Amino acid sequence: MSAFAGLLFGFAAWFVVRYVLSGFYTVNQNERAVKSSFGRAQRLGEGRTTLDDPIAESLRPDERDRYLYPQVRVIGPGGPYLKMPWQKIHKVSVSVQTLNMAMDLEDPQANRRNTELEAVTKDQLNTGLTGQIRYRVAESNLYAYLFAVKKPVVHVMAYFVSILRERIANFEAKPISVAAVVADDGGNSPVTMPDMPAREVIGVSINDLRKNLRDLNEFMDRECASSAARYGVVLDASLITGIDPPQEVESALAAINTAHNEVSSSISLAQAGADQKIVQSKRAVEIETLRAQAEVEPLKALAAQLGELRRSGPDGLNAYLRNVRLGLFTKAQQIFLESKR
Repeated sequence: MSAFAGLLFGFAAWFVVRYVLSGFYTVNQNERAVKSSFGRAQRLGEGRTTLDDPIAESLRPDERDRYLYPQVRVIGPGGPYLKMPWQKIHKVSVSVQTLNMAMDLEDPQANRRNTELEAVTKDQLNTGLTGQIRYRVAESNLYAYLFAVKKPVVHVMAYFVSILRERIANFEAKPISVAAVVADDGGNSPVTMPDMPAREVIGVSINDLRKNLRDLNEFMDRECASSAARYGVVLDASLITGIDPPQEVESALAAINTAHNEVSSSISLAQAGADQKIVQSKRAVEIETLRAQAEVEPLKALAAQLGELRRSGPDGLNAYLRNVRLGLFTKAQQIFLESKR
C-alpha cells in the first residue's frame, strides 16, 4: 500500500505542477490572446463573422464569401488567467511593426537581397523602389491571422507588391496645365486669366511618379484597406521614399526632363506675353470708353438744361443766350460785329 500511495502522490504532484500551476498565464499590454479547446478557437455567440464587422466594408461583393471568418473571443491584457489541460493559448503582438517593402520573407536573395523592389512603368522602364510599410495585427480578425492564413505577413507583402506594381505599370503622366499668367501695369503681381484656355503638356511617367509620391502612397493606403478582412493584418501606412530608374537611362531621362522643362517654360512665356497684350488691349478700350463717356455727359446735361429753359418760355431761353454772350465777351480779346448797310 505504501508504494501505491507514493505512486498516487507522485502522480498528483505531477498533475498539479504540470496542469494546475502551469495553467496560469498572463497577457501583456501589447498582446492579445485567443483560447482554443481541443484545437477549436472559442467563438463569439450568435454565429458572428467578419462580415458583421466594419472591416468587411472594404471587400468587393465577390470577395465577401471568400474571406468569411468567424469572430473569436479575444483575451485582453491582464491576468493571471487559468486554462485547462485541453486548452491552448495563442498569443499575438498587436504593436505596429515596420518592414522594408523590398523584404521577401521566403527568399533572402530576392529584390536585390531585399534592398530594392523592381517594377516596370508604362513606358517600359525598369524602376527601383525603396521604402517601408507599417502594419499591425487586426484585433477584430485574429482568426484569419492565427488559423486561416498560414503566413499572413507573407500574403500581405505579396498583396501589397502586386498592387504597387500594377499601379506603376498603369500610371499615366498627368497633363501639366500652363495657366495664363500675366503681370499687372506695374509688372509686380500676377493676374490669372480664367477665361483663357489652359495648355496641356504631357510629362515623363517616371518623373511624374517621383513628383506624385504622396498621391501614390495615399492610393496604396486606400487599395490595401481590405488586408485586415483578408489576412487579419492592417496596413497602417506605406512610405515609398524613392523611385530610381536604371543607371543606363538616368542621363537620358535627365536630358528629357530638362527639355520638357524648357518647353514648358517657353509655352508659359508665350502664353503670358499673349495674355498681357490682350489685357492691355482690353484696358485701352476701357480707357477710351470712359473718355468718350466723360465728354458726352456734359453735353447731355446741357441739353437737359436747354430743354428746361425752352419749356419755361422764350424769355428764359433768350436770357440764357444773352448771359452766354456776355460770358464770351468778357473772355474775348477782339470782337467783330456785323453792320447793316
